Amino acid sequence: MEQQEMCKAIEAILFAAGEWVELSRLSFALEAPQGLVAEAADTLASEYAYARRGIRILKLEDGYQMVSAGEMADFVTKALETRKPPKLSASQLEALTVIAYYQPATKAMVEQIRGVDSSYCIGALLNKRLIAEAGRLNVPGRPIQYATTPDFLKTFGLSSLKELPPIEKVNFGEPPEETPTPPKA
Repeated sequence: MEQQEMCKAIEAILFAAGEWVELSRLSFALEAPQGLVAEAADTLASEYAYARRGIRILKLEDGYQMVSAGEMADFVTKALETRKPPKLSASQLEALTVIAYYQPATKAMVEQIRGVDSSYCIGALLNKRLIAEAGRLNVPGRPIQYATTPDFLKTFGLSSLKELPPIEKVNFGEPPEETPTPPKA
């Protein structure tokens, strides 16, 4: 398949999906290697951005989504009465931060870092589709692990988790590194 045909097919798939589509799924549908599909999708995204069209192709981690251009938000909101991104309480934002930086993270890990029960916060974040279950930890009780979703990336305007600002992480069960004391003069 030529790149032009591949771009048209990607455009059609992303438009019809209306949500984020994994690169592996696009590759499967187009029966082409992921590298070629990613190249075609990136080319298509560049064309939309260069032409300053009303829609864009957004790359999110290992997938793509067709979205309206940011500068058209007022018109889209007015026409469709779309709701604003989910409002987060301070406690939900804390829990989300822990999950984003330590993912996959269990509820117990979130509670250990925050120092309070986080059941409500995790439930609210699941309902807002900012986090999702990401398997179970292989320890007694098999607690659920949570990770952020593509909706998390969209809500915070990120294309990847690598764009999160650096933080000083908590060491679990490891003694803190000792810093040598400078000699006194």
